[in-house]
Amino acid sequence: MNMDSSDTADAGARRARVMVTKIGLDGHDRGSRLVAAFLRDAGMEVIYTAPWQTVDSVITQALQEDVDVIGISSLATDHLLVPKLMAAMKEQGLDDIAVVVGGIVPPEDEAMLKEVGVARVYQPGDSQADIVDGIRALVTARQAAQGLSEGD
Repeated sequence: MNMDSSDTADAGARRARVMVTKIGLDGHDRGSRLVAAFLRDAGMEVIYTAPWQTVDSVITQALQEDVDVIGISSLATDHLLVPKLMAAMKEQGLDDIAVVVGGIVPPEDEAMLKEVGVARVYQPGDSQADIVDGIRALVTARQAAQGLSEGD
């Protein structure tokens, strides 16, 4: 898979903006750093936050950075905070921003996350290409729905 910056999005679409973050008390950020690096290598603009974010800080940063996708990394049970994030995003009118969760997520929790609106859940065995392609598809769909073009 060729992942240079010319492949980031269709012609005319602005560069993908993805926030990679951790909410809650899980400080294990090696995986999220790796994901952030390969999304950057794929030509996406990545806003990487320090661990231990709150739902409110994620909302604030998503607004400030005008992100297309929020990626939540969870290696403990911090993915259980995502329903609160999804509700807060809807309340703030940000429910057009796709949310993905990656990390250790039990199957029953994955179903719950999808029920509350999480677009995708990535497990440790998922390939870099699957993650990049999935996020590109979410960005493309959001930008098409908003009529965004380069420079907007």
